[in-house]
Amino acid sequence: MTTVHPEVLWAQRSSESDETKNILYLTINLPDIQEDSLKYTLEPTKISFEATSGNDKTGQTKKYAFNLDFFSEIIPEKSSKKLSTRSLYLVLRKKEQQAEYWPRLTKEKVKNAYIKTDFSKWVDEDEQLGQEEKDDADLDDAMGGMGGMPGMGGMGGMPGMGGMGMPGMGGMGMPGMPGMGGMGGPGGMDFEKMMAEMGGMPGMGGMGGAGGSGSGGAGDDDDSDDDGPPPLEDAEPAK
Repeated sequence: MTTVHPEVLWAQRSSESDETKNILYLTINLPDIQEDSLKYTLEPTKISFEATSGNDKTGQTKKYAFNLDFFSEIIPEKSSKKLSTRSLYLVLRKKEQQAEYWPRLTKEKVKNAYIKTDFSKWVDEDEQLGQEEKDDADLDDAMGGMGGMPGMGGMGGMPGMGGMGMPGMGGMGMPGMPGMGGMGGPGGMDFEKMMAEMGGMPGMGGMGGAGGSGSGGAGDDDDSDDDGPPPLEDAEPAK
């Protein structure tokens, strides 16, 4: 049986302070690996792989193998692998923690048609931080902000607050809301009638709107002073 070199895809990350982000992604892109035929050895400076792919019953099988010397050392005991029906996926921990990327995967600077960049996982060295920030932003978007977090209820629907238009208080002028029955709701007060009557009550200013806008508002009060209350003075005896 002829031995064929499988396609190997790779990408990497680097970090001076976090060893879990100082890694290589290695994917041996080979479907239908027969698990009992897999011979896989990982050492600090190299990797060896051998396996048969295909179906023995149909006779359509091939033997694949390769040996590869790494550019620098890795830590085998802190690396991991996962075998699927499509590939053998490896996450290899680099031994030396540094900000710089490896310039290549292999020790020798030789062109290998079977070793290719994994563009689905690759991020340029100077874009690693930006990628992490983007991931955080995507997480925030997925959570939907504070309004979408479970238990918060969102503005306009926060239980127990009873503010304007929120359940529990009914809100000013919101008929039919539970708790207060709504000013003007069934069995409640006629809100418009009450406002009209209050417009003629001294000291109320007609509740024509904040800042005195509207008929009889606070801005029409003869005793009001735009500069604030006058300083306190000693009261003079009545004459």
